[in-house]
Amino acid sequence: MDRIRIRGGRPLQGSIAVSGAKNAALPLMAASLLTEQPLTLRNLPQLADIATMTHLLAQHGVGVAMNGDHPEAGHTGHVLTLAAGDLTSTTAPYDIVRKMRASVLVLGPLLARCRQARVSLPGGCAIGTRPVDLHIKALQTLGAEIELTDGYIEARAPDGLTGATVLFPRVSVGATENLLMAATLARGETVLENAAREPEVADLARCLVAMGAEIDGIGSDELRVRGQPALHGADHAVLPDRIETATYAMAAAITGGELTLAGARPETLEAALVALQEAGVGVAPVDGGLRIDGRGGRPRGVDIITEPYPGFPTDLQAQMMALMTVADGAAAITETIFENRYMHVPELSRMGADIRVNGAVALVRGVDKLHGAPVMATDLRASVSLVLAGLAAEGETIVNRVYHLDRGYERLEEKLRACGAEIERMSE
Repeated sequence: MDRIRIRGGRPLQGSIAVSGAKNAALPLMAASLLTEQPLTLRNLPQLADIATMTHLLAQHGVGVAMNGDHPEAGHTGHVLTLAAGDLTSTTAPYDIVRKMRASVLVLGPLLARCRQARVSLPGGCAIGTRPVDLHIKALQTLGAEIELTDGYIEARAPDGLTGATVLFPRVSVGATENLLMAATLARGETVLENAAREPEVADLARCLVAMGAEIDGIGSDELRVRGQPALHGADHAVLPDRIETATYAMAAAITGGELTLAGARPETLEAALVALQEAGVGVAPVDGGLRIDGRGGRPRGVDIITEPYPGFPTDLQAQMMALMTVADGAAAITETIFENRYMHVPELSRMGADIRVNGAVALVRGVDKLHGAPVMATDLRASVSLVLAGLAAEGETIVNRVYHLDRGYERLEEKLRACGAEIERMSE
C-alpha cells in the first residue's frame, strides 16, 4: 500500500493548474445513460473514482473512448466519450458500487430510460451515515416501485416515470442529481423543491439542457424539469474543481507561500475564500484564475460552520482545520453535514495540534509549530488535511493509506513538488 513522505517547512511558490471537478464529473458520466447518442465530456480529471464510474458504465454496456488530452481554461483535461446506445445490463453490482458512493447516481437514469434498475446500496468514505432514503422516496413520488432486497435497490417503473412535485426534507446533492436526471425523461413537469444549489448540480443541469432537457431555475433551490421523450448527445466541459482549488489555497496559506491557481473560478467557493481572507490570507482574482498569498505571517483563528452551498463546504472542513492548527488564536469548527467527519483529529494531534472535540464542535487552539509524525488517512478529505499539515510541519511526515487521495486529487504530489514541496510517494 502506497505512502506519502513529506519534509515540511518549505513555502509553496508557483502555479498549479486546477483539474476538472470530480463531484461534477461523476453525475455527468451517469447522465450518459439517458441517451442512445454519445456524450463527450472534456476537462475530465484522471482519478480513481472516475475509473470506478467508467468501469461501472462499461459493465452496463456503455462504450467508452478516451480521446486524449484537451486544453481547457489554460490547463489540460482528459476527453471521454460515452456511448450508451446498446445497454446490456440494468444492474449495478456490489463489487463496483461498494468502492464509491456516487455509483448510486446510475439509479435515476437507468430507471427513467430502461424502466427498471437494480443498484447495490453504496459504499464510499467512512465519514458517517449517508442514507439513500431521499433518492428512493423521491423516485417513488415519480411513480417508481422500489424494494430493498439482499442489499440492492430494486426499482421498476413499467409505465415510465411521471412528473410530480418533490420536496426534499433536507438538502442532498446526490438525491437532487438523481432526480434531476430521472425527471428529464418523465412525463410532464417535475418540480424539485429544496434542491441542492451546489455548482456541480448546476453543471449537470447545463449539460442536460445541452442534451435537450428543459430545466428552469438552474442554480436555485427550485428546479422545474419538463420531461422529454428522449435526449440526444452533447459535448460538455466539466467545471474546475472548487474543492481542489481551496485545498491548494490552504496549502499556500499553511506554508506561508504564494500560489496562482490556474483555471480557478472564485465565484464557486466564496464562503471558503471569505474564511481565508478573515484569516489574513491574501486572495486576489487574476486573469484565468486566482492568486493566494500566505506570506503575511501566521493565519488568524476563524470560526466556521459547514453548511450546504453557498455555505462553507463540508469537503473543506478537514483542510481548514489543518490550517487552523497553526493559527494565531483559536477557532471553533462546527460540522453540520456528517456526524463522523472528525477522524483526522487524532492524526493531527499526533503532529502536535491542540484540538478538543465536543459533539459537532471542534475547538482548535493554534500552536507555533507542528511536528512531523507517521499518520493514517481515514477518508479523502482527511487524507489531504494530513498532507497540508505535513507541508507545514518540522521534520518528516509519513501519510499512510493514501489510496483515498487518488480518489479525489489528480497528480497531487506532482503539483505540490513543482511548487517547491519536498514530497514523494513510496510503494511498499
